Amino acid sequence: MLKEFKEFIARGNVMDMAVGIIMGAAFTAIVNSMVGDLIMPVIGVVTSGVDFADKFMALDGLEYASLDAAKEAGAPVITYGLFINAIINFIIVAFVIFMLVRGVNKLKRDAEDPKQKDAPPPPKDILLLTEIRDLLKKK
Repeated sequence: MLKEFKEFIARGNVMDMAVGIIMGAAFTAIVNSMVGDLIMPVIGVVTSGVDFADKFMALDGLEYASLDAAKEAGAPVITYGLFINAIINFIIVAFVIFMLVRGVNKLKRDAEDPKQKDAPPPPKDILLLTEIRDLLKKK
């Protein structure tokens, strides 16, 4: 059983997955910092100092000075501001992933194009057959 486990761990796709998970965790930290430290302050300035993280609605009908005060009082709260932050975070992550996939696809296309340009022209008999086919289609 130990031998099978070693073979399982040593497989390339398991290692690739592990690297992907670790990179994803690091990427998440970067995106969270970008949202919290760079984007949300700008949005706060644009919206006259509104900080979405502090936006909440207490379900017990009482008014609280802050989200922390409501939580300390044990009031049930809907933290819609945190939800807005999560949506902004998602949009940023989705855009960055889109740009990565777009870049990889462009690299693939660029790698494929020279091969097609360097390909030799088709033989004369194939060209002749293609012309005959095109003429028959016209009739």
